[in-house]
Amino acid sequence: MGVTELGKLIGKEARREAKLEALAGRCVALDAYNALYQFLASIRQPDGTPLMDRAGRITSHISGLFYRTINLMEAGIKPVYVFDGKPPEFKLAEIEERRRAKEKATEELVRAIKEGRRDEVAKYAKRAIFLTNEMVEDAKRLLTYMGVPWVQAPSEGEAQAAYMARRGHCWAVGSQDYDSLLFGSPRLVRNLAASPKRKVGDEVVELSPEIIELDTVLKSLRLRSREQLIDLAILLGTDYNPDGVPGIGPQRALKLIWEFGSLEKLLDTVLRGVTFPIDPVEIKRFFLNPPVTDTYTTDVTKPDDAKLREFLVHEHDFGEERVERALERLKKAMGKLRTSALDSFF
Repeated sequence: MGVTELGKLIGKEARREAKLEALAGRCVALDAYNALYQFLASIRQPDGTPLMDRAGRITSHISGLFYRTINLMEAGIKPVYVFDGKPPEFKLAEIEERRRAKEKATEELVRAIKEGRRDEVAKYAKRAIFLTNEMVEDAKRLLTYMGVPWVQAPSEGEAQAAYMARRGHCWAVGSQDYDSLLFGSPRLVRNLAASPKRKVGDEVVELSPEIIELDTVLKSLRLRSREQLIDLAILLGTDYNPDGVPGIGPQRALKLIWEFGSLEKLLDTVLRGVTFPIDPVEIKRFFLNPPVTDTYTTDVTKPDDAKLREFLVHEHDFGEERVERALERLKKAMGKLRTSALDSFF
């Protein structure tokens, strides 16, 4: 999901950069789909195509998930990945629109490759990313073999992750998007699944985790409640109403919420004549009460070395020596996590 316009209103005073190690001892519920899309977009060969095994199956997401998760655990972070379930009915039209856009990007990608336009290959490759059911199942298998907990959400993954954070079972939600704040997570940590270094123009910059707290956001925007934050996001556009309200930008939307206090009052006054493809009040109700489950665990378990080797080396052609080194790192990191958990218990 992506509430991009809302992000523009969240200023520096509500964002706190931190070193990865500063999150040691914390459990973070990671938006699995968000992370997998990041890996698919960023882990690519020089020609812009994703990593693949000998059978032609994409492995960028597996590589990213395996090595980045180990990095997080070495820093003392306990990750719990949360996977999307069935989207709400009113999101289906947006999902279909995205599918068509990706198909168009795929056509442009094929054309760029055939015509030798290398500078455009990477651009279209990122736009053409599809996360298939097979990729998702690969990710779940990998995490199971690693001993890393994962949760199947009944609906939106970020809603489930926020629920776990609200209950205190996780310290924060890890995602690039801001939706978990709308779902009530007390904290959002961005840049966790991303590579620690990113190329911006000709420069390589360090990308640090960014902590955003819900209470700080509300104070900085002078909003009284999470409900008002949801109202603001709906005016600007969410995954359920991507276009928001035409003609209303971030600053005007914020002023309207200050003046009228709620989406409902705006619908009775300023927005009375506006036609909405989807009832905005229904969207608001979903943010406040999304389907979630209590059936989950945040406990790490012992890695299954044999299954990891079979899956990575023999099934997907990962380099054996590199995998062996990573397995040693994983076991050491897992041991530290268990020790810190016992220390906190006593």
